Amino acid sequence: MIQTLFGSVEQEPSLLEKLKSGVQKTRAGLVNALEDALQGKKQIDADLLEELEFTLISSDMGVRTTEEILQRIHQRVERHQLNDAAELKGLIREQLLEILQASERAPARVAEPPAVVLVVGVNGSGKTTTIGKLANRFKNEQRTVLLCAADTFRAAAIEQLEIWGKRAGARVVRQTSGSDPSAVIFDALQAARADKVDYVIVDTAGRLQTKENLMAELQKMSRTAKKVIADAPHEVLLVLDATTGQNGLEQARKFTESSGVTGIVLTKLDGTAKGGIVVAIARELNLPIRYIGVGEKADDLLPFDAEAFIESLFEK
Repeated sequence: MIQTLFGSVEQEPSLLEKLKSGVQKTRAGLVNALEDALQGKKQIDADLLEELEFTLISSDMGVRTTEEILQRIHQRVERHQLNDAAELKGLIREQLLEILQASERAPARVAEPPAVVLVVGVNGSGKTTTIGKLANRFKNEQRTVLLCAADTFRAAAIEQLEIWGKRAGARVVRQTSGSDPSAVIFDALQAARADKVDYVIVDTAGRLQTKENLMAELQKMSRTAKKVIADAPHEVLLVLDATTGQNGLEQARKFTESSGVTGIVLTKLDGTAKGGIVVAIARELNLPIRYIGVGEKADDLLPFDAEAFIESLFEK
């Protein structure tokens, strides 16, 4: 089952196969490399642990997460609970799953629509495309969707959102380029309430996490949303490009401080061998990963499930 803002929906049966296809590069960079390191080894020695450390860090697992995994291995070796190098792959798999599950949290339930989803991120992360794919997903869940074009800095962003709106059959509320983004949100939420729309997805301007004035604007947008719907936004999704690796962690920290991020959407996971960033985000930020992008098609945005993700990496 997939947890949504309106409760649970059935998980599509093809999820695991799509995941396996989407994480092929990460599998090669992490699991295949682990198997190569362990092949023919019986003894757990310093050389083997060093090779494991290199493999984990190379997959963008992060230094802290890698150290934690290696420390657990050391402890089990010292307690004579781990004697054979062949057991290491299973132990690492178990630990990765634990880390991912520890950060999983169901989104807050929305008793009465509209559910307001604010989407934030830096330029080039795939934010507007992600919104289009989200709209498509919600539509497939038999929900109505309204898109709010609050990225008023770029006329092209509004046009791109309207293209996605047409594809998903979702109305787009917009104003002229250069308008106050908070005013667009106000109009969109008023329209959504009047039309009894289930979801409002808000596209915000891409902004660097270091620009304090732009980050303050996100806070203003949230305050405006609350004036129309008291508990809005119900979800603040930060879109991160998986190919940026560890740089994405700093982005996430800053956005979380300024805009109350409640979940991560990790895009372009199919284009990187460094998918360990999924684990690093969960471990370092304790933020749930809501969706992962594994392709360019409208249905290539998948709900994240820790068990399915680990299975797609470790099972052939």
